[in-house]
Amino acid sequence: MPYSPPTNQAQGGAAPTPEPTVTASAPSLWVRGLLHPFIAFLTLLVFLAIAAGLYSGLSKQNQAQIEANLANEAQAMANHLEREFRIHSEAIQRMAARLEAAPDTDESRWRKDARQYMQHFSVYQAVEWIDRDFFIRWLEPIAGNEDVLGFNVAFSEQRLFALEHAAASGQLDVSGVIDLRQGGKGLVIYAPVGAGADNNGFIAGVIRMDVLARQLLTSRVKESFSIEILSHGKPSHLLNDSGQTSKTFAQAEAVDLPGLNWSLILHPTTDWVAAQRSHWPFTTFVSLALMGLLLSLSMILVQIVLKRNQDLLKTRRQLDREIDQRTVIQQNLARAESTDPLTGLANRRFFTDDLAHGLTVAERQKRKVALVMMDLDRFQMLNDSLGHVFGDELLVSVAERLDALSSERVVVAYAGGDEFMVCLQQVTDLDEVLHLLGDIKECFDEPFTIQGDPLGITATMGVAVYPQSGTNADALMRNADIALYRAKDRGRNCYQFYTEGMQEREVARLELDKDLTHALAQDEFVLHFQPQLDLDNGEINGVEALIRWQHPRRGLLMPIDFIPLAEESGRITDIGRWVVLAACRQLARWKGTPLEHLRIAVNLSGRELDDPHLVDHIRDTLEINDVPARRLEIELTEEIFIQNIECNLSQLTRLRELGVHLAIDDFGVGYSSLGYLRDFPVDVLKIDRSFISNVTTRHDDAVITRAVINLAHNLGMQVVAEGVETEQQLNFLRSYRCNLVQGYLISKPVPAEALNQAMATGAEIAGITVDSGL
Repeated sequence: MPYSPPTNQAQGGAAPTPEPTVTASAPSLWVRGLLHPFIAFLTLLVFLAIAAGLYSGLSKQNQAQIEANLANEAQAMANHLEREFRIHSEAIQRMAARLEAAPDTDESRWRKDARQYMQHFSVYQAVEWIDRDFFIRWLEPIAGNEDVLGFNVAFSEQRLFALEHAAASGQLDVSGVIDLRQGGKGLVIYAPVGAGADNNGFIAGVIRMDVLARQLLTSRVKESFSIEILSHGKPSHLLNDSGQTSKTFAQAEAVDLPGLNWSLILHPTTDWVAAQRSHWPFTTFVSLALMGLLLSLSMILVQIVLKRNQDLLKTRRQLDREIDQRTVIQQNLARAESTDPLTGLANRRFFTDDLAHGLTVAERQKRKVALVMMDLDRFQMLNDSLGHVFGDELLVSVAERLDALSSERVVVAYAGGDEFMVCLQQVTDLDEVLHLLGDIKECFDEPFTIQGDPLGITATMGVAVYPQSGTNADALMRNADIALYRAKDRGRNCYQFYTEGMQEREVARLELDKDLTHALAQDEFVLHFQPQLDLDNGEINGVEALIRWQHPRRGLLMPIDFIPLAEESGRITDIGRWVVLAACRQLARWKGTPLEHLRIAVNLSGRELDDPHLVDHIRDTLEINDVPARRLEIELTEEIFIQNIECNLSQLTRLRELGVHLAIDDFGVGYSSLGYLRDFPVDVLKIDRSFISNVTTRHDDAVITRAVINLAHNLGMQVVAEGVETEQQLNFLRSYRCNLVQGYLISKPVPAEALNQAMATGAEIAGITVDSGL
């Protein structure tokens, strides 16, 4: 009976049932956002920003408060100085008024009166009577002031003018800070005794600045401030120096004193400023920063707890699914032996048994049975580059679509790897088989969604029909596989019916594969060399090495006859190593000959580039044959360059560091992703022959060729044009500064002996004379 596998994979005892895609709701997105670690970090940043702002504001407020306090101190100091000075000046004026009222006062009485004033006003160092001629006549006390008697206080024109004006007007005169004759700094208050013609001199009070400072300044002021007196805006006297003062703060205050243009500048000490500074800005900043840190840590802890809860819930759901799956597996255990565990389709053993039974029924009913062997195109490359998980998901998706074709007459099975099998029973007309092939092809019309990305893939099919293509299950499956292989040779994404003679060709292919095993051991490979003409100087400076197989029975075989087979069997790596060794040996033989300047270009396959020992082998081969690395050029196709960019870039960089030249072969027919031209250390760009063949007849090919030449030159690369066969093509390439050309116009690939003879004798190669060039 036909096998109809379950459509649900879990029912087939295989992979878990894919969960439906669920669009995240707004609350779940909000919760995810809150669980993101950046939220805690953002919260800490917000608190730090607020703390910094408050710190800045409070610091500025405290700065303004300090400046206000300093202004108050300066104002108080100025007011105190004004008040004390007014008291002292009024005392001197009263003494002058008494002398004016009693002009006959004698010296002893005057001295007695002066001593009383000095007892009450200790700020005075001395009290003097100065006559109308400005000489000091009386003085109290005498001790310490002997040198002052008889001194002319109008010692300068400025002082003479000031005293005369005071005597005439009767107004008080103050000398300002001067050097006292008694020593030290001080100032003198002159109170006129009468005015104008009645003037009888002056009563003068001498005040020492240090005494004034002691009288005016309290201990707190002395410790906290440095006080500077400015007269008419210029420094006059440092009233108090308190040592280390702040460079940030200073307060100037005008002093209203009769006859003086004074101002005070208050410089606070660093201790006073420190005492005025508030701890609140720093405390506020630290408090908010700690609050933000604690809140962030709390959020992180909450996030950890919530994530763990989510993980627990997820684990619980997974456990529930696992239990359900185990239940389903147990229920379908009886069918597990006949079902593929990955795809849920029938496996090869069940399919073979069912096919044998179907053939027996077909033989009895005189009907036909069609067997379709199907292979996914490019699956191996996708599986290697994107991973086995990706490949498995693709196989499951393909199986789901093919399974939709299952019916009482159609059985779908998974053969392993990337192969599927479809059997159509009870066939009466070949059109039924064609209709089935059309249904299979429709399964691949729409892209498959794998890991969220659309992927288009095709399939190649081989068809064998009972009884024409085989009378038993084994023969039918073998012949369907042969037909599949022939379909692949035709270019994939197609189908091929098995016909007579295919088996003989397959046997021949197997024989050739067996002979390939011995070809290396028997040294049956040879190299032919195709010269490359340098259009800049007309010389041949390089050749491309092309492998040939001198088969003992079939003669000389071209690469197309055995290279695909070598790549399929994995022998291409050994063949590639032989080519490098043979090329280096040929370079060594050319030493001391007219060909010793030539560079040989050899082709490498993608499998060879994947060999981690490739660079070491090339280095050892060059050293053993004593060949400079610059005389060897490695050519890789454009597709190989970008298959595994990271690995290939490492390999090619190592080759470039070795000194080997690197070339991109068949440029323009691959993916043409220009980004790799920037990243890979490429020396030469080879334009594919498909562009050169029509370069003089097709405008598009000419434009592309010119663009490639300009692109290569701008990137510092040389350009080689392949497949040059006409003079017109050669002239076109020369006019657009192509560096090198090769093709049948120059020479077909020839053995080393023919190349040696042609270069040595100046013979013609394909009609062009060789003479140290062409």
